[in-house]
Amino acid sequence: MKRISCVLLLFYLCSAFLVAQTTIGKTTLNGQLVTLMLDDNGDTILVADDLMTVSLTSPRHFKSREEYLRYRKYLRYAAIVYPYAKEAIIVFRQLEEQTAEMKKGKRKRYAKKLQKQLDDKFEKPLKNLTRTQGKILVKMVERELDESLHSLIKTYRGGMTATYWNTLSKFWGYDLKEGYIEGKDPILDAVLQDFNISYRMN
Repeated sequence: MKRISCVLLLFYLCSAFLVAQTTIGKTTLNGQLVTLMLDDNGDTILVADDLMTVSLTSPRHFKSREEYLRYRKYLRYAAIVYPYAKEAIIVFRQLEEQTAEMKKGKRKRYAKKLQKQLDDKFEKPLKNLTRTQGKILVKMVERELDESLHSLIKTYRGGMTATYWNTLSKFWGYDLKEGYIEGKDPILDAVLQDFNISYRMN
């Protein structure tokens, strides 16, 4: 309780301090938008407008050692695939924006060309992922985009391509039509909550 009181007091003092300042403008510093403020002594203060989101979670509790070990394994695997998931989200958001006004045929051609570039860059490292690592990567992407991988492939590459990949994925134990279902694997849910891969185009 004492710790919570200290945190609240610190928050109150910081808030009171900022209220006493006068905003004089905005500028960009190292690519980040900052607000310029004057304090009571006339000194200029830089205040970051958009800080990185930090995820805080309470300690995890598990029903058994087996659950704990699975959580630790998923956590390790999630750390391995996180850079690929983040890159996939960025590429998708950019693709979404760049093809918004395109007709279906042109959008498919554009996506196919982009896929070739991505294959050259990521095919080798992605082939080295284990089945579970691949599953976590797919679920990370689906969770953020709120859409199944099958639906994404169908939108940008066509129905036949989506069906081909879904059929192939079933040999590896995936169903690309399923999408991310929160609650189906609570251990995976807990791990994915610890990783922020959100990306929005400005």
